[in-house]
Amino acid sequence: MQLIPRQGRHLEARSSDGHTVAVLRGELDLVLVRRLRSELDALARESDVLTLDIRGLAFCDATGLGLLVRCAERTRERGARWRLLCDQPRILRLIRLTALDDLLRPETAPADGPAPRPEPDGAVSEAATARARRAE
Repeated sequence: MQLIPRQGRHLEARSSDGHTVAVLRGELDLVLVRRLRSELDALARESDVLTLDIRGLAFCDATGLGLLVRCAERTRERGARWRLLCDQPRILRLIRLTALDDLLRPETAPADGPAPRPEPDGAVSEAATARARRAE
């Protein structure tokens, strides 16, 4: 299935060969979560591989974290692969402090490069985990 590209001020999504990359920008708080929930639900429902790139977020609160958890769980429940790209030290710290790092599995990627392809089993490489820890 080929997804219809989505583009807006806070969400841009593109899909190719079942791999969807969704880029979030702005502040992931209650207001933005309400706007994006249905879009992200659709992406989680339709994608074979969903990469959520939150490197463009300036802020994420508990409501935003809840949306990320919801998206990760819905993606994995279907047997699809999930990836979360994050290089924001405050957001990485929030994920770690809430003990959600095993569920969300944040990893970093070069700022100027494309989102890396997932490993075959959807696992996060040790190098990506080490980079995320150093960013904290």
